[in-house]
This record gives sequence, structure tokens and C-alpha cells, in this order.
Amino acid sequence: MFTSVNARSANAYKKVSVEAGVTQADPHKLVEMLFEGLLANVGSARAALARGDVKAKCQNVVTAVRILEEGLKGALNVAEGGELAANLLRLYDYAILRLTQANVRNDDALLKEVIDVMMPIADGWKQMGEQVGLRH
Repeated sequence: MFTSVNARSANAYKKVSVEAGVTQADPHKLVEMLFEGLLANVGSARAALARGDVKAKCQNVVTAVRILEEGLKGALNVAEGGELAANLLRLYDYAILRLTQANVRNDDALLKEVIDVMMPIADGWKQMGEQVGLRH
């Protein structure tokens, strides 16, 4: 019913730390943080599924889908981004579909597939920021 003071303090620190990171981040870093959150949530969904925690699995999948829908897709400028933006939009839609299927079927292979598909994109985005000096 109650959480320990240490757990509440850790959660409060994490929330403040994330909020501070978001307010201080440039647009490139914000997208990098979205990718990190996406991959972390899918990984947490896999762990929850493995231990039989259906509620946590569902919560993590829903958060991952929201990151894709509201964050990564929302950051795309399809009008100016041309073929690359259109391809990313299709990839994000595919990942949303696979996450939804994984959630309904309790299918770890589909969760792993999303990680395998999104990891190279996330890594490429991070490396691009490092190459153009956007790392803080």
C-alpha cells in the first residue's frame, strides 16, 4: 500500500532528472531520449512477460506505443523530410503494429523484433549527433 521513503525519493529524483534533461535538451537530444525510452520500455515489457507480470507488460507496451505515436511520429516532418521521413513513418507504424500484436499474444519474439528493428535507427541517430557535435 505504501512505498518506502527511499523508493519515493528515488522516483522523485528520477522524475526531476528526466524533466531537467528534457528542458535542457536540443531537438536532436530529445529524439535520442525518445529512442532510449522506447527501447527501455520494450525491454521492460519483455522482462515483465518473462516473469508473468501481465500488468507491467501491458503498461510498458502502451508507453512504447505512445512514444512511437506521440513522440517519434510527431517529430517527423513528412512534407520536408521526403523519402526518409516517409520510410520512418512506415517503420514506426510497423513497430506499433508489432507491439500491439505482441501485447495481445504475449509474444516475446515480437517484442524482440521491435528492439531489433529500432536499435539500428536509435544507434544511427545517436552517432549522427556525435558526428555533428550535438552531444552535451
